[in-house]
Amino acid sequence: MIQVNITALTSLAKLVLPGMLARKRGRIMNVASTAGFQPGPLMAIYYATKAYVIMFSEAIANELKGSGVTVTCLCPGATATKFAGRAKMEESRLFKLGAMKSKDVARAGYKGMMAGKGMVIPGFLNKTIAMSVRFSPRKMVTAISRSMQEKAK
Repeated sequence: MIQVNITALTSLAKLVLPGMLARKRGRIMNVASTAGFQPGPLMAIYYATKAYVIMFSEAIANELKGSGVTVTCLCPGATATKFAGRAKMEESRLFKLGAMKSKDVARAGYKGMMAGKGMVIPGFLNKTIAMSVRFSPRKMVTAISRSMQEKAK
């Protein structure tokens, strides 16, 4: 997971940026998650790598400002894909609350990237969750994050 979400993402950016900078145009979209905004007990590495994607994307977007190259970080929440099954999370509160359709997430990301947005968080609930952790006590955020990962009763 670290190799894919951190090493590969960073290496690919390093690989494509010189050409984009030479052309003075280009777009990069990195896929993070609303998970990247908080600690994630029971999925600590996943949450931590997604936090890296957010921070890395914001940093290089700032570095590239005015170059003609934009960086968009897509931060979906629960999405209807095979991820929940592979992560054994179909019964978690997170996925029981409902997941966005993957085509809606992809459409929001594409529109945001084409508009040059630095961050796209599709869905009102996802935006609310991502922003609310900034104002909540850290212990409470961690406890809620854990409860969302656990099986719904």
